[in-house]
Amino acid sequence: MNLESLLHIDIQNFINQNLNTDSSKLALKKNPFPEVNYTTIINQIIAKKKAKDKLPTWYLSENIIYPEKISIEQTSSETTAKYKASLVSGENLIDCTGGFGIDDFYFSKQFKSVIHCELNADLSKIVKHNFEVFKATNIECYQGDSTQILEQLNQNFDCIYIDPSRRNDAKGKVFMLADCLPNVVDLQDFYYQFTDIILIKTAPILDLHAGLLELKNVAEIHIVAVDNEVKELLWKIEKNFNDSPEIIAVNIEKEKEKQTITKIESSKSYSARYNLPKKYLYEPNVSLMKSGGFEAVSELFAVGKLHQHSHLYTSDEIIDFPGRKFQIDAIVPFQKNEISQHIQGKKMNVSTRNFPIKPEEIKKKYKITDGGTIFAFFTTNINNEKIILLCTKL
Repeated sequence: MNLESLLHIDIQNFINQNLNTDSSKLALKKNPFPEVNYTTIINQIIAKKKAKDKLPTWYLSENIIYPEKISIEQTSSETTAKYKASLVSGENLIDCTGGFGIDDFYFSKQFKSVIHCELNADLSKIVKHNFEVFKATNIECYQGDSTQILEQLNQNFDCIYIDPSRRNDAKGKVFMLADCLPNVVDLQDFYYQFTDIILIKTAPILDLHAGLLELKNVAEIHIVAVDNEVKELLWKIEKNFNDSPEIIAVNIEKEKEKQTITKIESSKSYSARYNLPKKYLYEPNVSLMKSGGFEAVSELFAVGKLHQHSHLYTSDEIIDFPGRKFQIDAIVPFQKNEISQHIQGKKMNVSTRNFPIKPEEIKKKYKITDGGTIFAFFTTNINNEKIILLCTKL
């Protein structure tokens, strides 16, 4: 990729002027810059569009070069990169899977020096250019295989960061770290030659228990959600750690710039209290749900659980809770005459928890219209009775 030609002021203006243009229609027009590959220019427009919400610092900066859109889709957002960088600090860090460099940009604010390793030569060149634009002078870019780079440098690092990607030939539906590149499971002892701390990012699809079976010395697992959608799992590994890990469920609200963090000790045996529905209802955020710490939620926040498998909580007094909060307006038995009176043909938001019928089936069967201010939770209580909780969101 010829970066110099893409940086020409006329091409940069063309890219910025067409960010709201349909790229497929634009591609059919005549190339106004015959000396530069038109597909490359169009790809810059597509990738920059993708970066608008995810990477606002990049999007709003001049003379940034973008890789293929798949690299934008796979990269960390600035929101998660900032959180990730808050977990480690020190003299030096090496990123074995550099990618578009978002994580390293924020790591560079926590470390005196950062090394960005990237196999793809074009991507490495792009990232080096962008770091120069940002004047991130404490980041060095190395193009090549990170294991070879580690051996060549032969130095100690305060942290090694890895974001392994699933191999194209990986088979089966179960996500395993051993199916990824780099294979961090096989390489863990190799990495320990150069560091005592490893930070691994994985996709949310990875099962926590499966990850713990594959990795050793896991000190912390961070389940990172943004606006109640789990984006990534972060595994902090410490060479000399031989205890049970702490599980940290995080939800970051972008607009409010607010973080909700719940810490669960995996070695502790938590006791849940069980109650019939009281005045208020609580639905844990997705990072807490991913943690599986359902008994811990009851104990940590002093709320009653409706049923062992319902994962809804209740209290008489409203509390600050990591998730959605509701006032319970009515408790309706799941019986034909009660449904006719309270549910049939109404407008409401339907959810099910530990209930034999799916929301779509319920809406179809009882002619419920989606939306409105009523939130209906079809669930099971401590007495194994099917009930409907009609609620107002707080």
